[in-house]
Amino acid sequence: MSGISDKSDRLFKRLDDLLDRLEVIMPAEKASKHDWSYHAYRWQNKQLQGIADFHKVDAADLLHIDRQAELLNRNTKQFLNGYPANNALLWGARGTGKSSIIKSQLQQFKDDQLCMVEIPKSETANLFEIMQTVAANQRHTLLYLDDLSFEADDESYKAVKATLEGSIQAQPDNILIYATSNRRHLMPESMQDNLASFMDDDQLHPGDAIEEKISLSDRFGLWLSFQPFTQDQYLDVVELALKQQDINLTEAIKTEAIRFATQRGSRSGRIAQQFATFWLGKTLD
Repeated sequence: MSGISDKSDRLFKRLDDLLDRLEVIMPAEKASKHDWSYHAYRWQNKQLQGIADFHKVDAADLLHIDRQAELLNRNTKQFLNGYPANNALLWGARGTGKSSIIKSQLQQFKDDQLCMVEIPKSETANLFEIMQTVAANQRHTLLYLDDLSFEADDESYKAVKATLEGSIQAQPDNILIYATSNRRHLMPESMQDNLASFMDDDQLHPGDAIEEKISLSDRFGLWLSFQPFTQDQYLDVVELALKQQDINLTEAIKTEAIRFATQRGSRSGRIAQQFATFWLGKTLD
């Protein structure tokens, strides 16, 4: 009887393996497990969680990043119209509107059936599985990876790298990846990496370590850079944020706003919004 039992166990194991493989080639079955009625989702615990009240960003409120917004909007429109479009990497100074521009895409194009799925850094190693699940939904979907960066000993970057271009599995036509990072190459670079560079025929060739780090960000077809705000640009955002609260920007408030930014060692849209909140609180005391 034990021999029959062992054969049965092996048979059931083979059937389980077969069912797992069938799930891979039958995405519609996976689609039925999720509620596709939302515009925004977060991937968590191996499933999509709908976000009913997602963060709505009005593109008109994004000052001094017009060029970046125009390029990303154009890319998103190409994507929605079924034309070729690039995965995008938005990199640069913190608080300068990288995440806000991506969020504004959903607000602008949700009526065109655009969908967005936020993927936390801890889940990037599962990008293939996430993409396969999301592809089952017929809507055009942006996979949103915020503050994407990897430490030197973090191997999960390889999953992102393979998903972008290196895998034999093609990226689904209804999926695009938009990521933000403070690092242009997404990984830390050290002086030791540069020491491995060499000259050949009067040309400088990067070492293997640098090539490996650059190759990840190179797989994003659209790069958008964001620079720190000048003082005038910072004050423009302060003025807009205060105006939305029916507060006029006076010279006295300008002085306080500059002092507020100096204490934080940064001028950015984020700091401007934080100052506006701080100043509103003072007026309500």
